[in-house]
Formats: sequence, structure tokens, C-alpha cells
Amino acid sequence: MGKVVSAELVTSALALGQMPAGALPEIAIIGRSNVGKSSLINSLLQRRALARISAQPGKTRLMNFYLINEEFHLVDVPGYGYAKFSQTERAATRQRLQDYLLKRGQLRLVLQLVDIRHAPSTDDCIFHTLVRNTGIPVKVVATKADKVVRSRLAQHLSVIGETLRLAPEELLITSSQGKSGIDLLWAHILRTIRLHE
Repeated sequence: MGKVVSAELVTSALALGQMPAGALPEIAIIGRSNVGKSSLINSLLQRRALARISAQPGKTRLMNFYLINEEFHLVDVPGYGYAKFSQTERAATRQRLQDYLLKRGQLRLVLQLVDIRHAPSTDDCIFHTLVRNTGIPVKVVATKADKVVRSRLAQHLSVIGETLRLAPEELLITSSQGKSGIDLLWAHILRTIRLHE
């Protein structure tokens, strides 16, 4: 893994006008509420509690921008698909993400997190299609690999790949607990950023 010299939350935004100015590239992380986004961010950034892990899924509505090594922003997008969201809230979440994807020129890559233990949900499929249709590169990251016995990993990955119609190179397995896959994910992020320099 590359060395994380500095990582700080610089702003939380709801609308495009509240997001950081400047041309630093952005890597966005999206996923269902309770998919393990905060744990993955903390593992990636080698911090214990930079991203707060909420006991109440779906609580966060703002997009959190973390400045990493003064080089790029890692953007924690609010979780989607929380059962208690009203249809209005679901539609608003989708619209905000769509606005961000289409209008934020600094965005270089979307990491979509899915729980390896479950087939992608309807919301996972909707948001995956939403990202695909913008043409922005997307990498699907299967989280919580430590929760699945090794002999069944291939089966779970096959379900995810078939549901989201992924090529093998578009899917990465991680475990925030065991730190597996974190180095590969970090390398992919850095490779993406370097491509646009």
C-alpha cells in the first residue's frame, strides 16, 4: 500500500456548490447503507476512526470529502437502499448522485461496494447502471470477505458478477477486518489518478 502521509475531512456537502473548488481528482465510494463503507475507508487510509461508523444505517445524508496526501479527494457518498428511506428520500439520493456523476469534472473513478454475502440488490443494480451510463470508470468492491468461508468465495463472486454483468477485472474482493484486497484497491486508485495527470 502507498503511504498515507495525511488524510483529513475537509468538507461535507449536499449540493455541487458546496463541494471543494480546484482541480484535484476525486475517487467516489458508493454503496448500500451497512455495506461497510466507513470500515473500508478507515482501512484504506490506515486510520482507526477517520470515517465514523454509524450505529444507525442511512443516517448520513452529506457527501464527505477527505483530502489524501494533498493529492486527491476520497469522497464518501451517502449510503443508498436503507429500508426506512421513503420513496422521496430514495429519489433525492439518486438525483444528487446523478448530478454529482454528470456535473463534477474532477471525478475520476467510482468504487461501488457490495456485500459479498448477498446477491446485489435492486438498488445496487440501479446505481450501478446509473454510473455506467455516465461513462465514468467503476470498480465493484466486494466487502466482508472474512464473513464467507473460502470454499464458497467463488460462488458468491459469480452471483455478483452475473447480476451486475461484470468482467472479472471489474470486481475486487476486500476484507476490512483481515485487510485483504486493500493493497490492490489502493494500487488501482493510484493508477487511475496517475492516468489523468
